[in-house]
Amino acid sequence: MTGPLVLGVDAGGTGSRAVVADLHGHVHGSARGEGANPVAHGLDAAVKTVGDTVRAALAGLDPAAVTACVIGLAGALVTAPPPELLRAAAGLPVTPHTTGDLALAYTAGTTRPDGAVLIAGTGAVAALIRDRTLVRLADGHGWLLGDRGSGQWLGREAVRLALDAVDAGRPLTGAAAAAAARLTGRSDGDGLRAAVLAAVYGEPPARLARLAPLVLDAATDGDAAAQAVVDRAAGLLADTLEAVGPPAADGPVVLAGGLLTAGTPLAAAVRAELARRRPGAALRTAGSAAGAAAWLAARAVAPGAASAALHRALVAGGP
Repeated sequence: MTGPLVLGVDAGGTGSRAVVADLHGHVHGSARGEGANPVAHGLDAAVKTVGDTVRAALAGLDPAAVTACVIGLAGALVTAPPPELLRAAAGLPVTPHTTGDLALAYTAGTTRPDGAVLIAGTGAVAALIRDRTLVRLADGHGWLLGDRGSGQWLGREAVRLALDAVDAGRPLTGAAAAAAARLTGRSDGDGLRAAVLAAVYGEPPARLARLAPLVLDAATDGDAAAQAVVDRAAGLLADTLEAVGPPAADGPVVLAGGLLTAGTPLAAAVRAELARRRPGAALRTAGSAAGAAAWLAARAVAPGAASAALHRALVAGGP
């Protein structure tokens, strides 16, 4: 017997993850699924995806052993499936508790209840957190109106570098050349300007985020123009964090999202910028959001067992 089990789910916009663990931090099952943002994918599709992901994580386990479930749901600020629908879709014996993906990303970096979180992935957003609940939000406005410093923003700036070089009659180098080549298959020759524009406007704007790694790689290789873009992105992300106000005294700032949790030049630039603006601030890096959801579920059934050690085990060991 493994004893009571808890279930945590990170139902994101581009992918979902579920982890099943016991109160000692041992993971007994995990699974990955498709995106489950009800705003982007529709309510019915989101419910089905969460249900499928949970059932896959529970394969070979007794669902009746699950004593608590927490689901972090992208898009929860706009709309969220009724918990009973999620319970039925997943075949759970308990009704899951749903929380927003921002509060969950924060919890993936700390056990402290109060602080702030800064997220940079395809989009960018910051939030002030009180008692593990979002109380103030900045940016996250989408590609047209915001997401400053995000992957989409970096990709757009790479295209701008390319077009500026073409307009000035300069050879494309570094991130500019790499972006043009990724979009069109070439980085010089007649008609390059039109080819770049056609490629960009021929696909959804969020797809520009796929060019972000080209900027980061070029900055690592010493491309001054790419490094300048990275530095501007770091400043914009720091501005977004400042917009939500300072966290509670000694409250940590959790850095989350693919651009800030990997060892990227942007992550380093953001840390340097925040150290300059907030000397002494406690910066934390988010781990597994699904593991954090499982930790929150453990808190619901055994508050005394939900220790920092259990948090480390689940956040570091979850999918």
